[in-house]
Amino acid sequence: MSERATREENVDVVWSGDWVAERLGVGLEGDGELRELLGLALRRNPKRAHLLVSNVLGKHVPQKPSVVYGAGYGLGERVRALLGEEEARRAVVLGYAETATGLGHAVADGLRDAPYLHSTRRPVAGVRQAGGFEEAHSHATSHLLLPEDPALLAQGAEASALVLVDDEFSTGNTVLNTIRALHESHPRDRYVIVALVDMRSPADRDRLTAFAAEIGARVDLVTRSTGTVTLPDGVLARGQALVAAQEAEAEAAADPVPGAAGQAAPVTRVDLAWPAGVPDGGRHGFTPAHRAALEAALPDLAEHIAGALGDDARRGQVLVLGFEELMYAPLRLGTALEQALGADAEVRYSTTTRSPVLAVDDPGYAIRTRLVFPAHDTPADGPGDRYAYNVAGAGFDAVVAVVDSTADTPELYASEGLLARLAAHTGQVLLAVVPSYTPTPVPHPQESAVLPEPLRGPDFSSYAPEDVGWLLQDLSDTELEAPTEEREEAIQSGGAHYAESLPVEYQPSAEYQALFSAALETSAARIARAVGTVTETVLAERGPRPVLVSLARAGTPVGVLMRRWARHRHGLDLPHYAISIVRGRGIDATALRWLAAHHDPADVVFVDGWTGKGAITRELAAAITDFEASGGPAGFDPEIAVLADPGGCVRTYGTREDFLIPSACLNSTVSGLISRTVLRADLVGPNDFHGGKFYRELAGSDVSVRFLDTIAARFDEVAGQVEAEAKELLAADRAPTWEGWAAVERISEEYGIHDVNLVKPGVGETTRVLLRRVPWKILAKRGAGADLTHIRLLAEQRGVPVEEVDDLPYSCVGLIHPRYTRGATGADGKAVKGA
Repeated sequence: MSERATREENVDVVWSGDWVAERLGVGLEGDGELRELLGLALRRNPKRAHLLVSNVLGKHVPQKPSVVYGAGYGLGERVRALLGEEEARRAVVLGYAETATGLGHAVADGLRDAPYLHSTRRPVAGVRQAGGFEEAHSHATSHLLLPEDPALLAQGAEASALVLVDDEFSTGNTVLNTIRALHESHPRDRYVIVALVDMRSPADRDRLTAFAAEIGARVDLVTRSTGTVTLPDGVLARGQALVAAQEAEAEAAADPVPGAAGQAAPVTRVDLAWPAGVPDGGRHGFTPAHRAALEAALPDLAEHIAGALGDDARRGQVLVLGFEELMYAPLRLGTALEQALGADAEVRYSTTTRSPVLAVDDPGYAIRTRLVFPAHDTPADGPGDRYAYNVAGAGFDAVVAVVDSTADTPELYASEGLLARLAAHTGQVLLAVVPSYTPTPVPHPQESAVLPEPLRGPDFSSYAPEDVGWLLQDLSDTELEAPTEEREEAIQSGGAHYAESLPVEYQPSAEYQALFSAALETSAARIARAVGTVTETVLAERGPRPVLVSLARAGTPVGVLMRRWARHRHGLDLPHYAISIVRGRGIDATALRWLAAHHDPADVVFVDGWTGKGAITRELAAAITDFEASGGPAGFDPEIAVLADPGGCVRTYGTREDFLIPSACLNSTVSGLISRTVLRADLVGPNDFHGGKFYRELAGSDVSVRFLDTIAARFDEVAGQVEAEAKELLAADRAPTWEGWAAVERISEEYGIHDVNLVKPGVGETTRVLLRRVPWKILAKRGAGADLTHIRLLAEQRGVPVEEVDDLPYSCVGLIHPRYTRGATGADGKAVKGA
C-alpha cells in the first residue's frame, strides 16, 4: 500500500486534532460534523498557540475544489433564503483576508446577484482606502478595504444588508471591529455574519447581542457547524514550549532542499487567456457582470490547463495551488478542471499562506508537512517566509501553481523559491499567472468621465492580450485613408497635419515579401542581441519592474520583444502598453493620466524602434514638460530606450549601428495589424485616447507574430554576447552626441530643402518615406550592402533615384519631395526627376 493510501486510511480512523489534544489538553466539542470539519495544529503566536485547521476551506488542507466551493456556495444560498430575493439582490458581501477571501467569494456566488469585496493586506498605489480594521489574534493584523468604486460600501447602505464572511467565528472581535468601523460612516439596519464554524463562548455570544442593541441594527448569524474550544490553564506557555521543542526536527524532515530526492520536476508556464476586464478576485470588488464573464470562460481555461498536463497527471492526482489572498480564481479553475478531467483524475485544491504553523508528520495532526519559501510579491511589510502545507509527500502527480502577475517575480523562480520547492515533490509543475486587476483610477480634475481602458488583442491587434495594452481608441470603422499624393500636398501646404489621416496601407509584392523574409532570417540574431542589450540596460538602471510604454506603432514590436526577453531570461512579467505621440502635437495626455493612475510614473520606460534625427526624442521631452505644467501627474522620465540609435540621440539603446530592422520594412502587417496613430479634433475629445485602426482584413498577410517568434528563438544563442555588451555599455559614456541632427541640418541646406522635417535619416525612416510619403531621392552610404536591398527595390518601384554619397553617418537618408504639389509627379504618380 502506498504512503498516500496509508495516510488516507489513517485519516478515516484518526481525528487530525488528537496529537494536540493529547499533549495540551485542548478540547473540541460541538455537533456531530465538527471534527470532520476541523483539525488542530500549533503555531508560533504570542496570543493563541493553537490553530483550528479547516478541512473544507482549501487553505492548509488540500481538498476537492467542488467540496470547498460547495461549502461557501451553500452558506450563500442560506443567506439568500434568510434575506429574501429582493434584499439579497441589494446586499454586499465582505470577506476577510487572507483565509476567507475564497470562502466569501463563494458565499457571494450563492447569493447570485450580490457584489463582493474582500479586505486585503496589499496596499495598491492609486487606490484610495475606504476603511480598515484590525484582527487581534492573526499573524498579520491590518486589513485594508480598497474598493474600486468607493460607493460599494456606502451607496444605499441603510437599505442593504452587509454580509461579513470569515472561516471561523471564534471570539467575534474581528467582526465587531469591522461593523463598528463601517457603521460609523455608513450605518445599516442589518448585518449577516457567515462562518463555517461558530466557536464562541457564551460570553462572546452575549457581547454580540449587546453590540447589536447598541447600534440599533439586526445582526444574524449563518454557520455550518457550532462548537467550543476548551483551553486548560497555562496552555499558551505549554504550547509555545512544545512548538519550540518540535520545530527544528519537523522543518528538517518536512522541507528538504529542492532536488535532494532526485531529479526536480519540470516547470512549465501555461499562458491563460484570462477574460479581459475580469478581476483576479475581490480585492477591489467583483460584480455580477464579472461573475458571468468568468463563468463563461472557465471551461476553456480548464481545458487549456488540462492540455498542458502530462498523461500521469491526467489519470492521477493534481493539486491546484492558490496564492495567499488569491483563493477564488484558483478555486474556480480547480472546479472547472475537475469537470474537464472527469473521474480519471483526482483534483485537490489549497493555497499558500503567510501564517507559520508547526508541521508534525503524524496522522493525528492537521499539518503533516510544510514547504518554506520567500515571499514573491514584494509585500509592503517587507520580505519574509511563506508556506505551503500538506503538499510535500502527498503524492501529487502534478501541481498547478496559480499566482497573480504582481507575484510573478524573480523570487518565484529562485533556487529556494516556491516553484523549486514544489518541483522537488511532484512529477510536474505548471505555472498559471492571472493578471492582477488594476482598478480604474480616480478621474483627473479635468475629466468628466472615467478614463478609457486599454485595447487588447484579439479584439484589437493580432498580438496576444498579454503582449501589449493599446492606449488607443478603435477607429477601425472610420474612413481615414487618403491617397499618398493628396496627403503630401495637404501636409506641405499647411492644410492638414500628417496625423489627421492615414496613408493607404502598402501591399507588398511577392518579391518584397521575399526580401522581408530573407532580411528577417539574416538579421534575427543581430536584432535579438540588440533587444537583449537594451532590455538588460533598462533592468539595470530602471528596475526591478519597469513598465514598458512603447511609442505606437514602430516601438510596439520592440516593446513586445523586450517584454519577452525579460520573461525568458529573468522570469519577469513586465507590463507593456503602447501610447501615441504625434510630432508637433505632443503625447497623448489622457494616456499619461491613465498610466499615472495605474503605475508609478517613475517606473515608466518609453520605448521606440530606432532614432532618426531625434525629433521624437525632443518631442517627448517637451510634451512631458507641458503635461506636468498643465497639472498632470509628475514623475515621468522622458528618456527613450531604443533598439538602434544611429543618430546618437539617446543614452539607452541596443546598438548605435544603422542596420535593417525588418519591422521597418512593413507597416501594420508587422505591427499587430494596427495603423499609425490618428489625432483629429472631430474624433478625439479631450478625455479620449488618440485613435488607431485595426486592419483585420489584412490577417492573411500578417507576419507580426512570426517576426517576434523568429527573433525570440535566438535569445539563448546570443545570451553570452548580450551579457558582455550590456556590461560594457553600462560602464561606458553613453551621452547623446546628436551627430544625426547635425547631419540632417547639413543635408537640408546642401540639397536646398530648408526643412529638416523633410529629411528622414536611417534605414527605418527611409523605408517609411518610400512607403508613406512622396519621396524625392534616396541618399545611400557608399558601400552599404544588404541592409539597403529593400530600399533599392522600393525606390525602383516608385521611380526614385538612389544617390551614392560619402561621409554619411547613416546607411541611408530619405528625402521627401520638397514643395510638393501633384504637378510634381507624372501621370503614373512616380517622382519626376528634377522637379
